[in-house]
Amino acid sequence: MLPVDSCTGFVWSCGYRSHVVLRLHPPRRGKGLSSMSFSSLSHEGRRLVAPVGSVGCVDGEVSWLRNGHPTMGGCFSVSMSCDQMVNQFSKWLCLKGSYIHNLAENLVSLEKAMGVLKAKRDDVQGRVDREEFTGHRQSLAQVQVWLTRILDIENQFNDLLSTSNLELERLCMCGFCSKNLKLSYRYGKRVILVLKEVESLISQGEFNVVTEATPRSEVEELPTHPTIVGQETTLERVWNCLTKDTVGVVGLHGMGGVGKTTLLTQINNKFSKTGEGFDIVIWVESGMRKTTKRELLDIHNVLRRKKFVLLLDDIWEKVNLSAVGVPYPSTENGCKVVFTTRSRDVCGRMGVYDPIEVTCLDSDKAWDLFKKKVGENTLESHSDIPKLARQVAEKCRGLPLALNVIGETMACKRTVQEWHLALDVLTSSAQEFLGMEDEILPILKYSYDNLKGEQAKSCFLYCSLLYHSFEKERLIEYWICEGFIDEKEGRERAFNVGNEILWTLVRASLLEEEGSSYLKIHDVVRDMGLWIASDLGKHKERCIAQTDIGLREVPKVKNWKDVRALSLMGTSIDKISESPDCPELTTLFLASNERLTTISGDFFRSMPRLLVLNLSRCYNFNGLPEQISRLSSLRCLGLAGTQMDRLPVGFQELKMLIHLNLEFTKVVSCDWISNLSRLRTLKLAGSQVWLDMSLMKELQLLKHLEFVSINICSSLVGKLLLYDPRVGRCIQQIYTADVFVLPAMDTLRRINIWKYGGREIEVVEKTPLNKSPTNLTWLLFAPNLTSLFVFESKQLEEIISKDKAASVLEETRNDTLVPFKNLEVIFLADLPELKSIFWSALPFERLKHFAVYTCVKLSKLPLDSKSILKVEEFDFDCEEEEWIQGIEWEDEATRNRFLPSFKRRANR
Repeated sequence: MLPVDSCTGFVWSCGYRSHVVLRLHPPRRGKGLSSMSFSSLSHEGRRLVAPVGSVGCVDGEVSWLRNGHPTMGGCFSVSMSCDQMVNQFSKWLCLKGSYIHNLAENLVSLEKAMGVLKAKRDDVQGRVDREEFTGHRQSLAQVQVWLTRILDIENQFNDLLSTSNLELERLCMCGFCSKNLKLSYRYGKRVILVLKEVESLISQGEFNVVTEATPRSEVEELPTHPTIVGQETTLERVWNCLTKDTVGVVGLHGMGGVGKTTLLTQINNKFSKTGEGFDIVIWVESGMRKTTKRELLDIHNVLRRKKFVLLLDDIWEKVNLSAVGVPYPSTENGCKVVFTTRSRDVCGRMGVYDPIEVTCLDSDKAWDLFKKKVGENTLESHSDIPKLARQVAEKCRGLPLALNVIGETMACKRTVQEWHLALDVLTSSAQEFLGMEDEILPILKYSYDNLKGEQAKSCFLYCSLLYHSFEKERLIEYWICEGFIDEKEGRERAFNVGNEILWTLVRASLLEEEGSSYLKIHDVVRDMGLWIASDLGKHKERCIAQTDIGLREVPKVKNWKDVRALSLMGTSIDKISESPDCPELTTLFLASNERLTTISGDFFRSMPRLLVLNLSRCYNFNGLPEQISRLSSLRCLGLAGTQMDRLPVGFQELKMLIHLNLEFTKVVSCDWISNLSRLRTLKLAGSQVWLDMSLMKELQLLKHLEFVSINICSSLVGKLLLYDPRVGRCIQQIYTADVFVLPAMDTLRRINIWKYGGREIEVVEKTPLNKSPTNLTWLLFAPNLTSLFVFESKQLEEIISKDKAASVLEETRNDTLVPFKNLEVIFLADLPELKSIFWSALPFERLKHFAVYTCVKLSKLPLDSKSILKVEEFDFDCEEEEWIQGIEWEDEATRNRFLPSFKRRANR
């Protein structure tokens, strides 16, 4: 203890140490004596040196000097009692000193407190996220403020932590001093303040409730294309479905690029404007994500209490809603699911049995969309451009994707030459058009990629060779001959497999139905198939298809050895004299070339692997060369509708041939047909060949024969067919001017009857039918008939007579016989006396096409409201509006069900 009366001191720094220097004064008389203790006090000459924070005074007078001298302006003096000074300074020394000498301890406390706060923050945020998941709850304002303050304090903490090592290294003298007192003091003070804020936030983070209900979740409006054309009617139909309590799931299907996603976006945006009483609208693209069991339960527990709309875009397989926690829509919960898909199969598997098809635009709407994309400035830049633009738009076949991309590409083309070039490219090799390979074909390719198995993919690519529309039966025959479908187990099974593949392609929106017997392929989808077949354009000569383009000669090919398929259908080629070397060629389509007359023998010189050759509907083609015998691998030959009246001798060398079509040719004899021992299908209907004993013996030698179409008009027919019932069962299509009963009519699939004028009926097996010049009641014996064509009969009054049928049923003791249950097509024309098809309504289980022309007395149809299950797939063709008005309907329900179809067909 050092007694002092008064002192003068100052603070000074020398390098790494700071000091308070005190100058002692003698005590004054009459004044009280104060004293204070200085630890580590040192002498420097006449001066005493104490650590920072030490001071002595008498009568409260303190003089602060710099370098032993008073500061500028003299001494700064504060008068107070020495005891007060000591007390106040001690408190200050304790508080301020703790910022520095307790820094390490304070940092540790701050880190621990921050860990607790973060954990509490994560718990609260997790509760908020779970409750906000559906969008019908939002966090409380106080919770949001608390979370925001934590974010701010976390940034401050990270800032302090980033310099903590440097600040700790700055301390000296066992933490009681610092190399930079000012910086250490400020840093230590910030640590204490942040620590207090963290502790405060921890205490404030106890929330019983973290969210509150919102009146209605906001639906975020999605961006969509500004030029939407032609979807107004479909949008209205979907919206009407969503407003019905009885509809829970709505499915939209259609080919790629047709605008399904755009339509779904419009639906979403419509909800964003109206809400329609739903709590939440959820958009999921390309299926549902996988969920854990905990997530599944969380989703389900949230959604089961809410009225929601789930929008699923572009799904490729069934989405099991329960497997991802989504309650199934019902009348009770009022929820809805709307999805888009390219597969009609998905619609069925999702429980939608009346899906909404999104189709291509009609010509007017397509032109409207194309005009908007091209722009008026371009269309008005030359008087010829609008006409050319319409032709370019037509190449898109109403597909919005193609209209958009091609329209944008042509928007800057303002010369006639550019438009002519665009039209030529789109006609001959569309995949080379700018934007086609980058923006159109890859999108369509997803449909191909999602086909199950290589068989379906190969069958689809084959369709790309064909010409606009094609017959289902003929296409399956091609697939069989190409080896895509095995026919070893019989034609019927092979056709069942083929039909399943066809329906797979139709349901995948890669093919479209056209009537009951035909399919068609969209031009852009066809271009996509050719692109894939050419290895995405890398080998463009591998698969050549130039159809319906006015081609006058066989195209120039750089490398014939690479060609595997060549389709030149619907061209203007009049003769073929080339001799290409085609070792890999398997398919050659030359059909529908009306000018083609001859083909040189050299053309077939080097096609050793050719499997399919089609020359059908080459109406001026008059004969095959003898060199046809070189086609040793040929399995399918189509010559229907040609002018050929004979077949060359070399024809008999086609030992691998399994399918031969000579329908509507002038060929008069097939006496050599038994040489084609592998033949399974023989089509002669409409030709000059008639069934007689000579042909019967030839057919009898064909052990693999399964299908025959033939002309029949002889009274010997019954005896011929009884001669070999196996051959009789092979006859599945007949053209006749006679009417009779065949001994095995359960195999009959198609009947064409023309110019029926009251001839006698030949009864082969015992039936109650004798002469009936005015009806076709004998058709009761053809229960598996799929196609019925009757035309140019002047006396026919009834297809099936009620009186005659009653006697048939009595004689055969069969009172359950239902006619036409397998019928798919009915075609009636030029039957002026026809009054009745059947006396009551029939259950047409498979009927898809019904045509009536010039049957003025036919006023009652065998239809009621339950006759056809899917009326939307039913077509009715007729010409006379007056005849439609005179139809006697079974009841009003029947009229309402079928009349729209009648009108639609009548007004085409």
